[in-house]
Amino acid sequence: MNAVWPMVHAERAALIDDLTHLTDDQWALPSLCGDWTVHDVAAHLINNAKTTRLGIVRNMVRARFDFDRQNAQGVERERGATPQQTLARLQQVANYTSTPPAPLDSRLVEEVVHGEDIRRPLGINRMYPSEAVVRSLQYQARTPVSLGGAKQLIAPVRLRATDADVSIGDGPEVCGPALSLLLAMSGRKSALGDLDGPGVPALE
Repeated sequence: MNAVWPMVHAERAALIDDLTHLTDDQWALPSLCGDWTVHDVAAHLINNAKTTRLGIVRNMVRARFDFDRQNAQGVERERGATPQQTLARLQQVANYTSTPPAPLDSRLVEEVVHGEDIRRPLGINRMYPSEAVVRSLQYQARTPVSLGGAKQLIAPVRLRATDADVSIGDGPEVCGPALSLLLAMSGRKSALGDLDGPGVPALE
């Protein structure tokens, strides 16, 4: 636990720094995360940072136990009237240590994957700490799809990172940068172009 929070806080700080330099038009660009814009993803990260074990239960009740609706309501609640308001709110929660009833590594996955949801469409490159990406990759690999992971998705293949000492699973190989493996197994199809190997069609 003590190792994860500093990494989460570092990712929040790095994203805040990148968002500080955006124009309003850039905030309105589509992200890699479904129908959400860059602005929407930033609001979602605010909601994530403020989520508590009791709070998520209340929010799920309000959303009639629809996870997508609960996320959409969180974005609507935390999205400021302007990008500057949203950025200020993100700065306020940057060092929070609130968490839903989920393993703490899930907080790191949220920051890394959603960070790329924002950065890639904007052409912003970040050199993530290897430990942050590898921990996120390993968490997604062991977590069921029903809980936001990719365990069943990657079951038929073997993942091998070309820039880290990570190999997961058995079967036709999928190889590439650890970050791209993480994004692909998290449903970001644009990352598939970074990957090679006979197992790639299984992820598609």
